[in-house]
Amino acid sequence: LIKKIGIWVIIGIGMASGMHGWAPTGFLAQIAGPGNPFAVLVAVLIGIPLYSNAAGMIPVVSELIRLGVPVGTALAFMMSVTAVSLPETILLRQVIKPQLIAIFLGIVTLSIIFTGYLFNFLLP
Repeated sequence: LIKKIGIWVIIGIGMASGMHGWAPTGFLAQIAGPGNPFAVLVAVLIGIPLYSNAAGMIPVVSELIRLGVPVGTALAFMMSVTAVSLPETILLRQVIKPQLIAIFLGIVTLSIIFTGYLFNFLLP
């Protein structure tokens, strides 16, 4: 297993370190702020190419909320970074069939979008 996915782990880590700090929180707060009805979708699309663990996202999400990004939008951003990131998908490709990855990504992405809008509705 290590031989099979080792190179992909290294590529994923390299991509993540290359993208670190790529999307400043102020920019994300501007385009995914409370006035944008597509804010959750934008946050998810921005989060997908990034990679971090949940603990690493807490300060980023805290700053986004401080800058006025709705809680649901910030939550959707965090979940997309941790659950459906591009580096993770590359790693999964080595051990799971493409059809199953597509189903997984579709279900998780739709769930994240639904959760983001639900939190924005419940916590205006």
